[in-house]
Amino acid sequence: MTGGPATVRRRAGPAGLLLVAAAAAWVWVVTRWGGMQAMPGTMGLGLPAFLVVWTLMMAAMMLPATALVATLYARTITAHRASRMVVFTVAYLLVWAAAGLPGYGLAVGLGRAASLPAAAGTAVAAAVFAISGVYQLTPLKDRCLARCRSPIGLMLRYASYPGPSRDLRAGAHHGAFCLGCCWSLMLLLAAFGVMNLWAMVVLASVITTEKLAPIGRLVARVVGIASIALAVAVFWIPALAPGLTCAGMAGM
Repeated sequence: MTGGPATVRRRAGPAGLLLVAAAAAWVWVVTRWGGMQAMPGTMGLGLPAFLVVWTLMMAAMMLPATALVATLYARTITAHRASRMVVFTVAYLLVWAAAGLPGYGLAVGLGRAASLPAAAGTAVAAAVFAISGVYQLTPLKDRCLARCRSPIGLMLRYASYPGPSRDLRAGAHHGAFCLGCCWSLMLLLAAFGVMNLWAMVVLASVITTEKLAPIGRLVARVVGIASIALAVAVFWIPALAPGLTCAGMAGM
């Protein structure tokens, strides 16, 4: 009887810490950017500031969906669990921070596209929706999502990593699979507006559902089909892509 609650606490610990970190990131995003209007491009930020904001956004959106893998990985650690899980999480976020480098270049280019005539901005938005939607339906998306949904194989791989770099390598490896799984969803932020909080909430919900819910694979396909539909609909309703059309200056 005495071992049961302790075991529950140990198993819930890593997931709880990730949720606390994600909640802190959400609080920062909402309090710092919640009152601003949806803006195209980099929101006027230089590269260093953009990377900081981007990484905090990724922490808010991605960490809840990583709770399952973090909990399983923590069970393979017998000593210094808290500090080693910090290393695992930091390595995971560093992968997403690195993804912010091409993300910044893309945001700069798409921000310029938003200043073009309305037809050009709409065409770019349609391309963004189409690319995201098509990728959602590819075998590569399925493979990356399967690793995140059934991570036992990953645990066996991580257990074979020797030496003190194990946690760093495991976090970076899992981050790479998450990036492969979710980059197409993050691309949608270019169309909706990088700091569109409603879009962030919806996409974070989609990511968590894809990875943790029994219907996750079905949700991934539905989102892909919906994104392709948006690629067509945006020509009639440019406001569907406020980050790339004249509607980008409207309030969220």
